[in-house]
Amino acid sequence: MQATLTVTPAQLPEVLLHVAVVRPVFLWGAPGIGKSSLVRLFADSLGLECVTLLGTQLAPEDLIGVPQIVGDRSRFAPPETIARQEPYCLFLDELNASSPEVQKAFYSLILDRRIGTYELPAGSVVIGAGNRATDNALARPMPSALVNRMIHVHLRASADDWLSWAATSAIHPWIVDYLVQRPDHLWSAPPKTEEPFSTPRGWHMLSDAMHSYGERLDDETLGMLAYGTLTAAHASAFRAYVKTVRHAYDLDAVIKGDAGWPRRPEDRDLLYFLSETFRARLVRELPQSKEHISPAGRQLAFRAKNLLVELAGVSLECAQLVIAAGDDGAPVLPSWFLVEVGRDLPRLAAARG
Repeated sequence: MQATLTVTPAQLPEVLLHVAVVRPVFLWGAPGIGKSSLVRLFADSLGLECVTLLGTQLAPEDLIGVPQIVGDRSRFAPPETIARQEPYCLFLDELNASSPEVQKAFYSLILDRRIGTYELPAGSVVIGAGNRATDNALARPMPSALVNRMIHVHLRASADDWLSWAATSAIHPWIVDYLVQRPDHLWSAPPKTEEPFSTPRGWHMLSDAMHSYGERLDDETLGMLAYGTLTAAHASAFRAYVKTVRHAYDLDAVIKGDAGWPRRPEDRDLLYFLSETFRARLVRELPQSKEHISPAGRQLAFRAKNLLVELAGVSLECAQLVIAAGDDGAPVLPSWFLVEVGRDLPRLAAARG
């Protein structure tokens, strides 16, 4: 299912507070962005116990129950996991990954809030969640009858929301500082191959592992952990960032002229990280129109051209990376700056073309 409009983790509680209390909700989102945690927090905020059923681990009888004889008749006895006397939050995780038979068994529970003769207590809420087929995760087509029984909400990752949470959740400070600079590295689209990719959950796992190692965490071990939890490009960049922290080597020092671009072969990852950070700084601080440039911006543009000359002398590839177009082929840096680069740095401009 494709999202037309999405909500962030910070917006979701308000949506659920008004929607989930009156109708079942299905929460769509990529793996690792916090769907399950957000539902549990929402249930806690209402004072409800959160009962989680994993669709991939269920059979139809796990919902319908088993038949029992009552008098001269038989009836199905729903499992005690579901049949509760007090209101609760029923969380149907991985619902769209369950078998068609299990999905069908959920029909009456989701729409009519009942299984056989058992009815959910008043005040209970029903929330489902799952990944999309485009996430390369296990996801089966959801029958239209089931789709039509729920209100669908699409969740997206938000760096601002996650960083606000991380600041009070003991996330490793190096990770927080890095993602403040590179919020676009919080999440990446799931790959089509079996390999780690960046998610809020992945960064949280990396933080836990880094805390566990403490001061014994060396560069090689950090690399192993980062490549085991993040997209390869993000892992390399984060490893290089940590190297800048440990050696007090940062972009500000390069811009001020207190340090030069790294030249040693073993610092290649550091050079790439500084180049990407330099590009991000220019995108953030140079206005699209030269008419609106501040004195500080004008000074940065002048210094940037000199730094590009120096960077091209170390690695033409990294210098090209700074001024390269975006994934869609459109320029990322302001056109007036690129024109000046082409005029003043013909070698770099020729390589870019």
